[in-house]
Amino acid sequence: MSYLSDRVKRVGQAVAAITLAIALTACSATYRNHGYMPVKEDVDLLVVGKDTRETVTEAIGKPGTQGLLSDSGYYFVRSRFEHYLYNAPKEIDREVLAISFDSKGRVENIERFGLEDGRVVVLERRVTASNIKGVSFLRQLFGSFGRINVAEQFGG
Repeated sequence: MSYLSDRVKRVGQAVAAITLAIALTACSATYRNHGYMPVKEDVDLLVVGKDTRETVTEAIGKPGTQGLLSDSGYYFVRSRFEHYLYNAPKEIDREVLAISFDSKGRVENIERFGLEDGRVVVLERRVTASNIKGVSFLRQLFGSFGRINVAEQFGG
């Protein structure tokens, strides 16, 4: 009988340990990386004033994002997000490499920015603009009086 009770204890302890391990791993954060960032050594080989768009593309690749105004530059963006259970993903790291070009297509400037340098910028806003700003409800209501022709309403 004691052999059976010792065996039950060991099985119970093993089940408890496995349950604890599963619970702890379920509560841990997962991380996702987005974007592409060229290797620093490759970027260091670029020469300001000498390299062109074509040589930059050959050396470090073509970016996913380019300047919107007359192809002003290349922008490489890499972000790291932390996903924790049911919470919304949180960006914990961001790096932006901005390579700007002059009017002749030569490298004018190379800059790196981090998450601490950035601000939240709304890239798209889907809100219908209201044309009644500053107009009260009563003014809207009484403003429609006089515009309605009663004769038209009754077919006259």
